[in-house]
Amino acid sequence: MQVIPAIDLEKARSRIVFWPGVASGVGAPTDRPDRIAEHFVGLGAPVIHLVDFDGARAGAPVNLETVGAIAARVATPLQLAGGVDTPDGIRLAFAAGATRVLVGMSVVDDARTLRDCLALAGDWLAVGLDARADRLAAFPWRRSRVPTLHELADELVGQGVARLVLGHGGGDRELEALANLRATVDVELVVAGGVRDLEGVRRLRDAGIAGIILGEALLSGAIDYTAALEAAA
Repeated sequence: MQVIPAIDLEKARSRIVFWPGVASGVGAPTDRPDRIAEHFVGLGAPVIHLVDFDGARAGAPVNLETVGAIAARVATPLQLAGGVDTPDGIRLAFAAGATRVLVGMSVVDDARTLRDCLALAGDWLAVGLDARADRLAAFPWRRSRVPTLHELADELVGQGVARLVLGHGGGDRELEALANLRATVDVELVVAGGVRDLEGVRRLRDAGIAGIILGEALLSGAIDYTAALEAAA
């Protein structure tokens, strides 16, 4: 299972200050996303997940120079979320140096936009879904009834989506549903959120999940990245 570090971008900086030596008291804290990405790539990160908070608010990517600075520093795939829910947003992301994009729920409920986004990004497009039933129910669907997570996954795979990123899918309540989804739907499943310790990493590994995205837990030092890689192996 891949362990994917996440960096939240706001005003060209990481929203969370990272101190690589927090456990030992050495090194210097940094909020520079390029340096944070370089640190994790040096430890073996297969992908860096970037969340453009400004872009999510604006509806189009904003921190493009920062994405470019990271791309210039690491030769590792960059997945961008936030402001990339349109074909134009995806074009901007790719031009800046991102190699993957993560679109949100609004695209799920818009077949035409999803089709156009897939035409641009293909297998490098992932769709983000919230694994919690109450969050699915709260979304303002334009269809006659609220779909289940399984129904959405089936629908998206049928439209050509190869990868799903499930937010808050690491809790005990969601684990059985994720394992069932993994066993019955032919799609790559990545979990973002809900994991706070190494045992949570192991549970997702044992459920057959392809990857886990860790942000604050890594940057705060709550989970050690090298230990997480070992737990995921």
